[in-house]
This record gives sequence, C-alpha cells and structure tokens, in this order.
Amino acid sequence: MERKPFAITLDPSSSLANHTGNWRTMRPIYVDHLPPCNQGCPAGENIQGWLYEAEEGKYEEAWRKIMEDNPFPAIHGRVCYHPCETVCNRGQLDEAVSIHSVERFLGDYAIEQGWQIEAGVTTGKQVLIIGAGPSGLSAAYHLSRMGHAVTIYEAGPKLGGMMRFGIPQYRLPRNIVDAEIGRIEGMGVSIQLNRKVDNLELAIKEGTFDAVFLAIGAHLSKRVDIPGPDTGRMIDALGLLKKMEGEEVPKIGRRVVVYGGGDTALDAARTAKRLGAEETLLIYRRDREHMPAHDFEVEEALEEGVLTRWLSMIRQIDGNAITVEEMKLDEKGYAQPTGRMETLEADTVILALGQEVDTRFLKDVPGLEVSSDGVIQVDDTMMTGRLGVFAGGDMVPAERSVTVATGHGKKAAKHIDAYLRGFHYAKPPSNSVATFDRLNTWYYTDADKSHQPYLNVARRRSTFEEVVGGLDIATALLEARRCLSCGNCFECDTCYGVCPDNAIIKLNPGKRYEINLDYCKGCGICMEECPSGAIDMMREIR
Repeated sequence: MERKPFAITLDPSSSLANHTGNWRTMRPIYVDHLPPCNQGCPAGENIQGWLYEAEEGKYEEAWRKIMEDNPFPAIHGRVCYHPCETVCNRGQLDEAVSIHSVERFLGDYAIEQGWQIEAGVTTGKQVLIIGAGPSGLSAAYHLSRMGHAVTIYEAGPKLGGMMRFGIPQYRLPRNIVDAEIGRIEGMGVSIQLNRKVDNLELAIKEGTFDAVFLAIGAHLSKRVDIPGPDTGRMIDALGLLKKMEGEEVPKIGRRVVVYGGGDTALDAARTAKRLGAEETLLIYRRDREHMPAHDFEVEEALEEGVLTRWLSMIRQIDGNAITVEEMKLDEKGYAQPTGRMETLEADTVILALGQEVDTRFLKDVPGLEVSSDGVIQVDDTMMTGRLGVFAGGDMVPAERSVTVATGHGKKAAKHIDAYLRGFHYAKPPSNSVATFDRLNTWYYTDADKSHQPYLNVARRRSTFEEVVGGLDIATALLEARRCLSCGNCFECDTCYGVCPDNAIIKLNPGKRYEINLDYCKGCGICMEECPSGAIDMMREIR
C-alpha cells in the first residue's frame, strides 16, 4: 500500500478530524520573561508587578508589592538614579516610563493614608545592626518581617545615615525621611542612638546576639594634600551637608570654590548657592564628559547659577588666593598637567573628593578581612570571614548609592534569616530578559509621558524647598498605564482572538489562559501576535 502524508491519513468521518493537534511539531507555552526594569533595579523590586496594580488604580496593593522589597518608596522615588528607566523598553518606542515618579507617588500616598507593615511571628532570634543608614534600616525592616528581634546601634544623633546627612533637603525633605523610618520603628525595632561600637566582639557578647549586620556608611571624607600657608579655609563637602542638619547655618562667604566632580560636589555647590554665595565655582580635573556626577544634577546646578571650570586642578591655597593648574586629557582620559597656572579668589574651598568608611572598631575581629580603603570582603551570602557577621552598603565592594544599599539590606536579611534557621538561601534563577524585539508595539496606544513639575529657578537659588514635584492621582495612573508589561501576559485576549483553531482557553480573571493541545497545531500565530512577547514556541516531543 502506498504511504501517504500523515495529515491525509486522517479519516474525515472520525473524531480525529478536528484534533489538529496531531499535526503539531512545535507547541506554544506561556513564559514569564524577566522585564528589563526588574533586572535593572538595585533594590530588586518587582517593578512591573506593582505598576500592573497601579495602572488598575489599586494603589495600596501596588505599594504593598513595593514594600515586599523596598521599605523606602517615597525616598527612592526622589533620590534613586532610576537605572530601571535606562533599560525600559518603552524608551525605544517614545520615552521610558517614569517609574520613579509613580513610585514616589505611591510612597507619598502611603504616608498620607497612614498605611503600615506588621512584623512577623517572633522566632526568638536576635540580630544586631550597626549603622542606621539605608542598608541597616532595610535589613532591620526585612528581618522584622521575618520575625527576628532587631536592635540597631547608631553612632549619630538621628536615624537615616546618608539619607539624612548626605542628601540636601531640596532633593529629599526630612519629613519624608522621618515618615518612612518611623514606619520601621513602629514594627518594634529597638534603636539606640549615640551608641558607637568600639569593640564588636564585646558588643555581640553583651547583647547575646545571634547574628550581626555591619552597615556603616562612608562618613569619612577623603583628604588631599594641597600645600599653602593657609588651608584653614578648606572644609569637606560632607561636613557642610551634615551641618545643614543643625540649628546654626554654616558661614561660607561670598565666593565659594567646590573641588570635585561627583554628585556630592554638585550637592555642595547647590547648597552654597542657597546659603547666599554670590559666586559658586565647581573645579574638576577632567571634563564634563568624564565627571562621575549624573547629568541631570549638572544641568540643575547650571540652571541655578553654579559656574564650572573643567580640566583644572588646585595646586596651592594662600589666603583667598587659589592657584589652579590647567590640565589636559591623555588618550586614556586621564588628566595630565600642562604647567599653565592661574590664580583665583575664594572665601571658602569645599573639598568633595569622595568618602571612606571608618572600620577601626573591626581591627581585632578574627577572620574579618578589611582592605586599606575600608572595604570589607564578603562571600556570596554577604557574610564576612567571621561566622555570623554580615556586611553591606558602603562597607562592601559595590556602587555607593541609597538604592544599592537598600538592596544590600534585603539580600543580607535573606541570608541572615537562612543562617539563623540553619539552611542556605539560594536565589531562584531568573528567566531570560524580555527584549524590545519580542514586543508588538502596534498593539499599544500612544501615551504622552507625565512630567513632574519643577520649582522655578529663582526660588531654587534662595530656598531649600523641594526642587522636583510629584504626580497626582490622575497623572500617576496615566503614567503607570504606559508600562508595556514586557515579557509577561496581561490577559489582553490577543492570543484568544487570533488562534485559528480555537485552541486557547480563557480562564478566570487573573488566571490567564490554557492551550488545548488536542486542537493546537503549533502554527505559532499566538506567539507572533502576542503584544508583550509572553509566548515561546518549543519543539514537540512525542
């Protein structure tokens, strides 16, 4: 008998006539790909997840989803440099979703509504956290949710670390800091201010702590040896910013020079303008292209009247006279001297050349490795060489920012919890990233970006009012709806509508879909048409 192609052997009168799934060589599967915003978040937030709730107007649900990962949405919405938006796929279509502004709205709305988070069921374990900055407070928050008793020793007079003493009020109002930290205090965290630890081993023994998290910020300013008979006019940028939290306003004179090119240098320069300096000059040894400060910070400083002098280096200070040498960049981008000098005048020179961590109290801790620049070596669980002692934030090798420190606190808390319970925590593997080429952008309607209001320049120069405003309920909703839900099904019914074999079964809301493989012939139309790229095709194995 002559063999025929498989499809032709089907008897039209049999029940198999409608079971086109027998022809299939590939089958579709629904896959939750990793959204690029989630991958780019240093705090490890499920950004797409809380945006999904926000775009439905479910603001408390959205806020609580953020709080699973980050206890500071109102703070992060203001000071995070939002790398999530840099990788947002919508940026290749028109403009990235303003994730930070929606997060800020949710954080502010939660403060307004008085929403709280409860501590977990007690485990009887005690954890000591040294340092009440973003990393230490984040760890305290997550450990409390896990049921552990947390005690914080803070050497300073107030909580918040660099969030309070390193970021000016025009970027981060202190009532916001107090509100989000107060929520953590309300969970039962024990806090001891003005409690400096000189001997870690003794502190552990006296408090009978089961684990320790070291989270001291980089509060020591780096110094530079500038020769001259009168260097008393030099102050460090961090010292200036710390004094702004006191009752007495620092006196800096009419002409101020800020030496450095990072965000702290910009903060110091902008603070000097607000303190009444008639002329504030930023001096940096390289050019703008090579400075580490974020570009929007530079733009805002220029708008406020801060002057700049690129490719310059301070060589000597003699009274009000500042000797500056012109520099040039070599082929590797490093500044090289030219020998050409110029004299400037300034009442105050503010040094903003970076910060270090004070780790002297750790010198006698067995097994703990501290490098010459104060960085502590930790393993992949964030534990140091001393059993039960973990570290994060500015104390470990990483970018120094509020968001990174907050992420360290969460990561450390998970590993500390595992250590206390006697098991090893392993982060679940992530799916592949949802790239722009997987999307069918024709499906999405145009939606203009909601821009946050800015304080006018005249008021920015003379007050410490917050520079950037927030979104309201309506604009936050519209901005959240700009999310493309990259790589994840949002139940748009496209697959249900385009399937030629009616093989897609629509489940209840929130349950997504099933595929009836008796009818699916693997044509792949559902995958090709899926707006968010949430369907893959895999080879059939029979």
